[in-house]
Amino acid sequence: MRLRMGTRGSPLALAQSGQTAAALSSLHPGLEVETVRIQTSGDRFSIQSPAEASALAQGTKGLFVKEIEEALAEGRIDFAVHSAKDLPADLLPGLAIAAYPGREDPRDVFIGRGGLRWEAAGAGTRIGTSSLRRRVQLLAAKPGLVMLPMRGNVDTRLRKLKDGLCDGLVLARAGLVRLGLADVPHEALPEELLLPSPGQGALAVEARQDRREVVDMLARLDCRQTRLEVELERAFLQEMGGGCSVPLAARARLRGAEADFSVFYSEPDGSRPVRLDEVCRDLSQAEEFARGLAGRVRSRR
Repeated sequence: MRLRMGTRGSPLALAQSGQTAAALSSLHPGLEVETVRIQTSGDRFSIQSPAEASALAQGTKGLFVKEIEEALAEGRIDFAVHSAKDLPADLLPGLAIAAYPGREDPRDVFIGRGGLRWEAAGAGTRIGTSSLRRRVQLLAAKPGLVMLPMRGNVDTRLRKLKDGLCDGLVLARAGLVRLGLADVPHEALPEELLLPSPGQGALAVEARQDRREVVDMLARLDCRQTRLEVELERAFLQEMGGGCSVPLAARARLRGAEADFSVFYSEPDGSRPVRLDEVCRDLSQAEEFARGLAGRVRSRR
């Protein structure tokens, strides 16, 4: 049997989709997985500012999956592999997440030039990141930092750091691990300082709901803990109507039959920030819990 797997063409996307394909093939001997690279709107266009991103229907999130979902809906590919944090709040009708493989460490990391440590980063330190979520939370901790837009793949950003275009980078640790760059000196930033994006560190394997055979094959990759955590985070994202145009963060941590849940939300300029730490005691009611939490966030702003 042969399945066509859709993915973005970035080094990270190819690395994580390749790892997913290898895991799937090991579960289904004889299965061949063809990689289909699809250029997305997010790859073609660089959103230069939060203001431009907010003009898009779902911020920049939908831009990194739009064309891949369209290919999936039209039957040009059989399944797709995404970074879960790139998924918009709502999937294209008729599509579903067949599997969330085991999650990597969802934390962000600080990589300093010349051995610079986060605790030593003071006023005037230039931090490379284009993430509004990171920018707002880090400036709340150290208002004197200078935030510089920093786009491109991980290797490009590391090269810019080495060339002195910034003093430090903030990246997702999962990306370093999946690219085989975990040995690059870095500091994992505590979630009390910098809460991650919903779904960060997780992969989402998407398929058409009417392709039951494909869905059942992919389901063997599913990790229950990852699914419960990410779906709770995405439920909050959906309730807040969030994309990349607002500083929104969410992190669920499964603990037995419950989940500790932390969220962050503010205006794009960082004003009126709200952080809440709650416990979801009934995971079967995750959507209702997320709806109530979103209401509490709005009432405190």
